[in-house]
Amino acid sequence: MRRLPQNPLVQPADVKPSRSDHRVLGAFNPGVAQLGHETLLLLRVSETPAGAEDEWLSSPIWDAERGELDVVRFRRDDPDVTEVEPRGFRHRGLLYLTSISHLRLARSYDGVDFTVANTPALFPSEATEAFGIEDCRITRLNETYWITYKAVSRDGICIGLATTRDFVTYERHGIAFEPHNLDVVMFPEQIGGDHVALTRPETWIAEAPAMWIARSPDLLHWGRHELLMKPRPGKWDSGRVGASAVPIPTGRGWLEIYHGATPEHEYCAGLLLLDREDPTKILARSEQPILRPTEPYETEGFFGGVIFASGATVRDGKVTLYYGASDDTTAAAEATVEELLSTLPAG
Repeated sequence: MRRLPQNPLVQPADVKPSRSDHRVLGAFNPGVAQLGHETLLLLRVSETPAGAEDEWLSSPIWDAERGELDVVRFRRDDPDVTEVEPRGFRHRGLLYLTSISHLRLARSYDGVDFTVANTPALFPSEATEAFGIEDCRITRLNETYWITYKAVSRDGICIGLATTRDFVTYERHGIAFEPHNLDVVMFPEQIGGDHVALTRPETWIAEAPAMWIARSPDLLHWGRHELLMKPRPGKWDSGRVGASAVPIPTGRGWLEIYHGATPEHEYCAGLLLLDREDPTKILARSEQPILRPTEPYETEGFFGGVIFASGATVRDGKVTLYYGASDDTTAAAEATVEELLSTLPAG
């Protein structure tokens, strides 16, 4: 895919903190939608307490009972502090994150120049969101946009569900998938009378995180889970795989842009082709990634070596893929549907 020359499109400096005592670390991994002539992004905005001194570790945590955000601090030299890394640490065995995320709306008429709202679209409100809301995907069904997002807390990573028709007001529908589940992407139409979603459950006994498929009669209750695709040893997606963009209907099948990572956490994007009538049937899969981190904004940053695709638009046969780069900025790349299909073997 061809990267847009304007990359990165959204950077932390483009986003106003939600609180005066916080600073923005990242604006990345956006859910993507089209509303009229606009391209909309629901960015994951990660924030951390501002002015934290070098000798202190801070962790913002949403307290659902009090309806307030708390900031817990520990001295770095505290002997009970262990496993310190940029994203978090442990204190007396309990996990703490150094930032908390919410979803923030960005709008554009050309898909390149975005204006970011000054306030959150969806902010943590439940106990299951104590560590934040992350990495949403957006599927339009009729006139309603269905938003799946990671709800993160010490109880695990769940998939929360919300809907909107205008990206002004949102309705929450609770937890759709229990812990641990990530990367849930709904198909844009019913298949065989069912709503269908790609999921990414995790379990300690599995060899590596894999993609599954689930079905629902009403978009709220999900079941009939089936394993779809595993990582491939020795390849670019050997460590884990997960759904990225909403599947694109084509004459050859459902074209899914997915992400894969190595055990060393290099994240790339690739393609998966699924049967239109039975998406549990894999027709083709990328031998090589369509995007691999090579640019400085992809290889350097908060967590370098990451291209995390999370949504795409399709206009006049051209796919514009939006992705998080290095867990701190948002970038995009494009190709035609036919170009993407041409990289896959005929099935």
